[in-house]
Amino acid sequence: MHHRLYLHLAWTTQDRARLIDESVARFLRGFLRALARKERAYILEIGLVQTHVHVLLRIHPTASIPRLVQRLKGASSAVAAQRGYAPGGLLLRWSKGYSIQSVSHRGLDTVRLYLRQQPHHHPDEAIAGWTGDDPEYDRTG
Repeated sequence: MHHRLYLHLAWTTQDRARLIDESVARFLRGFLRALARKERAYILEIGLVQTHVHVLLRIHPTASIPRLVQRLKGASSAVAAQRGYAPGGLLLRWSKGYSIQSVSHRGLDTVRLYLRQQPHHHPDEAIAGWTGDDPEYDRTG
């Protein structure tokens, strides 16, 4: 089966607290990608600032979007706590809800650029030491 179902997903930290530092960003980059694969989804790009996460992903037609989002948010928070990722002593917690938009195949490059430019869109929330997602980190999507 060939499919091209792309989504732009975003969510924020609880109370928009600045909980994502460089170490949390590196953790999220790897963890979210691995977890998405288990849910039959492939993260194509991640955009991060201290207060929120953007992901561009391709999903399988049978994937449950609510389950995928719940797993990405819930598991990342729980595992980050287990592994001691707590900038300033604060645990990684997410706000309720999320933003989701479908993306056409032709729109992928535009969304990728938007995610990469998050530190420029929110300069006061840029993550010190974080150079952004590595486009070659995972090319299985």
